Amino acid sequence: TQDPSAFIMAIGTIGPALAIGIIGAAALIGMARNPQNSDKIQITMIIAIAFAEAIAIYALVVALILKFV
Repeated sequence: TQDPSAFIMAIGTIGPALAIGIIGAAALIGMARNPQNSDKIQITMIIAIAFAEAIAIYALVVALILKFV
């Protein structure tokens, strides 16, 4: 039988990777347009990246559960 954990990790990390790239690009554009609010934009960006990264961690947990259970 095939082990689905590698496939889960591959698919489960594509979305968060794209989301982090889009979040970073949007934050840089926002900071370039409005340098006075760079601190607020950076804090919001870091929180959004953490939420996006949590999805990859969920995929890792599911992959590990399927691998070892």
